[in-house]
Amino acid sequence: MHIPVLLQETINYLDPKENENFIDATLGQAGHSQEILKRNGPSGKILGIEQDKKILKITTNILKDLGYEKRIILINDNFVNLKEIVKKENFTKVKGIIMDLGVSSWHFEESNRGFTFLKDEPLIMTLDERKNPNAKEIINSWSQKDLERIFIDFGQERFSKRIAENIVLKRKIQPIETTFELIEIIKKSVPRSYEKGRINPATRIFMALRIAVNEELKNLENALPQSIDILEKGGKLIVISFHSLEDRIVKNIFKTQQKQGIVKILTKKPVEAGSEELKINQRSRSAKLRVIQKII
Repeated sequence: MHIPVLLQETINYLDPKENENFIDATLGQAGHSQEILKRNGPSGKILGIEQDKKILKITTNILKDLGYEKRIILINDNFVNLKEIVKKENFTKVKGIIMDLGVSSWHFEESNRGFTFLKDEPLIMTLDERKNPNAKEIINSWSQKDLERIFIDFGQERFSKRIAENIVLKRKIQPIETTFELIEIIKKSVPRSYEKGRINPATRIFMALRIAVNEELKNLENALPQSIDILEKGGKLIVISFHSLEDRIVKNIFKTQQKQGIVKILTKKPVEAGSEELKINQRSRSAKLRVIQKII
């Protein structure tokens, strides 16, 4: 079951009122959207964007069972196309936008696409199954130099060169197709002391691959300015990030937009999960929430 992260904090900042319109740019299983829909009736709407077709199908049924299907427009797309989607749907007077970044529990637990190193699964890692190349294609066809670059840039992995070298050596013998095959290579590429450290050595490589496959950072950089343009005056943009690379992009774009007099930053420091939430939702431990309000 997917538990929405920083739900109460999101709703407090968003403060949805009757008949107001919102965008959930990363709909998932609609945890945040359900709470908004409880508050923005009778005619307030949500534009919900979800790039994963399978999750969207699950969420459509959830919202139908709750009787919300008439007040939410569901779109199977990526938030990088936000302006285009809003124009096509003629969705106006937007009071707030939510972006809950990263990967849902469903992807780790049920998708069978290789997001987790705890199960032996095919190396796919696509959030949108129409997307190419997938993780297997990157691992087996990208140059050693390009693999090393993504492991450094997106995973901040100190043994990137050795891991990339060993991947290239292994794939010359046979293609690398599953998560466990990749984990074996990673284990052989790092010192034993590193392997026994606080963070599993596969964590950074899996994150780097996922970011590369889904172009997550590039899409975020493109989507944030679009979101700000779409908001009406007084509207708020809430972004929940899960690692320092995402958070840095959000922080820098928010600062730039504030300097230009377009927005006001409402969170001097990112909001993090409290002790109660940490007990029930492990995913919240790395979550950081930042909020801006459009002032022009």
